Amino acid sequence: MIVDAAGSRVHYVERGAPAGPDVPTLVLLHGFPVDHRLVLTAFEEAFAARHAWRRVYLDLPGMGASAASGVASTDDVLAVVRAAIDELVPGPYAVVGESYGGYLARGLVAAEPGRVRGAALLCPMIVPEHDRRDVPPHQVLVCDAGLLRDVGADALDADDVGVVQTPETWRRTEAEVTPGLAAADPEAVRRVASRYAGTFPLEPRPYGGPTLFLLGRQDSSTGYRDAWRVLEHYPRATFAVLDRAGHNLQIEQPELFGALVGEWLDRVEEATEVAASG
Repeated sequence: MIVDAAGSRVHYVERGAPAGPDVPTLVLLHGFPVDHRLVLTAFEEAFAARHAWRRVYLDLPGMGASAASGVASTDDVLAVVRAAIDELVPGPYAVVGESYGGYLARGLVAAEPGRVRGAALLCPMIVPEHDRRDVPPHQVLVCDAGLLRDVGADALDADDVGVVQTPETWRRTEAEVTPGLAAADPEAVRRVASRYAGTFPLEPRPYGGPTLFLLGRQDSSTGYRDAWRVLEHYPRATFAVLDRAGHNLQIEQPELFGALVGEWLDRVEEATEVAASG
């Protein structure tokens, strides 16, 4: 489906309950430069037993099936995302942000803390500048011998993100990550990357909604240490750093991912009920 937002045509995928004033809505923002498939499979599994929620998966401008008309910076991307949410979500919502999407989610929380009922930040980008990030070196903890035979050493050596290389993580990466990389508009990606740091507020004051920081101990892309520095701005945050997990944490640690996301959703639902009754 397509929505016109701030002059851009934004593609989105919707799952779950239909929109309505009493329907809890979750907006999900992927990383850079992939598309909604990066988060759709993992989060739909987390919602297998939750039928009341509506989920809206956006393709960011210039990524997936979304156009990037006039988009030339992260500030522009956030403006399009906010406009798309205003068109698609009539009231409050919770937000998920993965990697670059986590940076945008922080901007949404800072802009409208009363409207965002909860935030889950999956391997979030805290520091835009790559050379200023405090990240561990890339390492592979698990390399399946059968996968090595099937795809070859060169393919596995070219994987600079994976920490767990098994047939299942490889299959999911090929299904959930690779297509989004191929679909991205190279020129739009170049424009946004040239003005990657946003000028919008991020953590100007404490945010009181239920929050989840879900981080990989071996994440060599965005790391985990930088996120610790902003934790005190989120007094209701769970901060989890998972071993045996890199930047694709949801693929490498699916059971822990599902458990922690489920507990976060429980807290969002509880907080929403308390707010409605009080």
